[in-house]
Amino acid sequence: MVHIVKRLDFRLLDKITMANFVTAAEAAKLIKSYDKVYVQGSTSVPEVLIDAMVARADELRGVEVYSAFAVATRDIPYGTPELKESFIPQSFFVANNYRKAIASGYGSITPCFLGEVPALVREGYVKYDVALLNCSEPDENGYCSFGISADLAVSAAETAKVIIAQINPRIPYTYGDALVHIDRIDAAVRVDCEPVALPTVEPNEEEWKIGGFIAEQIPDGATLQIGVGGIPNAVLAALTNHKNLGLHTEALTDGVVPLINSGVINNSQKVIERGKTVCCLSLGSRRLYDYMDYNKDLLVKDVAWTNDPFRIRQNPKAMAINSAIEVDLTGQVCADSIGTRIFSGVGGQHDFMYGAALSEGGKTFIAMNSITPKGISKIKPVLTEGAGVVTTRFQTQFVVTEYGAAFLKGKNLAERAKALINIAHPSAREELERAACERFGYSFLRLK
Repeated sequence: MVHIVKRLDFRLLDKITMANFVTAAEAAKLIKSYDKVYVQGSTSVPEVLIDAMVARADELRGVEVYSAFAVATRDIPYGTPELKESFIPQSFFVANNYRKAIASGYGSITPCFLGEVPALVREGYVKYDVALLNCSEPDENGYCSFGISADLAVSAAETAKVIIAQINPRIPYTYGDALVHIDRIDAAVRVDCEPVALPTVEPNEEEWKIGGFIAEQIPDGATLQIGVGGIPNAVLAALTNHKNLGLHTEALTDGVVPLINSGVINNSQKVIERGKTVCCLSLGSRRLYDYMDYNKDLLVKDVAWTNDPFRIRQNPKAMAINSAIEVDLTGQVCADSIGTRIFSGVGGQHDFMYGAALSEGGKTFIAMNSITPKGISKIKPVLTEGAGVVTTRFQTQFVVTEYGAAFLKGKNLAERAKALINIAHPSAREELERAACERFGYSFLRLK
């Protein structure tokens, strides 16, 4: 697909808004002590602006720095013990760059559904003073796009008193909500930095099996929500003979592009934005970002819009495919913590699991390998002490491992346990059966 690119020449732009363009160091001077600063995420973290802010650490005190989901190349530089008086890392999701700061106690996480964060901002529970964005060059009308990461950035750009933006030719221009006019940007800094490239993960043998089991359950005309990694890539690869699929998802990845180009994903059966692919952020390679650039068949929207369960449900045959850290014998799903240690966040799992379950013909899947790399079963008698429940036992439908798919909807507790034991790793089944016998008694024994 060829996209017509129309950008405003920087020489003309300088004549119109010359005062807006400054160095990163000058831009960072707009940040004051005790400000609340939003930092854009996904693969589009504005690293140049972050470094300029951190360079002023000796001048700043108590600056709260907010972020959420991100795939970064390094830990946040403002989350160290040496800078604890200058910066307070805050997050709505434990991304890879925040994990060390939060685990060490120098940062903190606010529990929430990702789709509800924009309401926290718009309703004033969190009031941003400054938003740091990574934007495309402006179009002929002066609008810049930050469409790699619209998710929380839309509400931040709407409400922040000050916007500081990297103007970056490497950022694709996307349609939807993630637009800001150059005149709204208080300080613009020219950069030429590639967004983080997330290479396509080749599924392993177990993941290919899991992908195949899930693909068997997906009908033609379904609308997909799918993530990133080996299992999602295996699912997508197994869908090449499907027809008229749609995409309404949180994250857009490289894996969907071949299905779009071949016409397998054509969005023709959707109710919400029929004919268009919908996401709120992207995680991929240069190929994906080039595909996104000035593509009118793609909408990048506010996460409050994409993740609204009552919008998701309007698409028939909505399919939600998510992962887990562990699942207990009743179908409770932990996806955000390892015991008491917060490892990630709820993200959009609950939003899409709920919305797809309400959809006419919809299905939900929790997909995971049966054991960890250390050989520990991911299906457990009970969740690890301190583990958080992201998807309740009342919502779980399919749980899928390399040993098959357990369908839990409508099953009693003993029946759930039996189905889950059947897809557990063989090395764990004897222990799980003993636990099920002790917990459920004759109601489980009668199923043997």
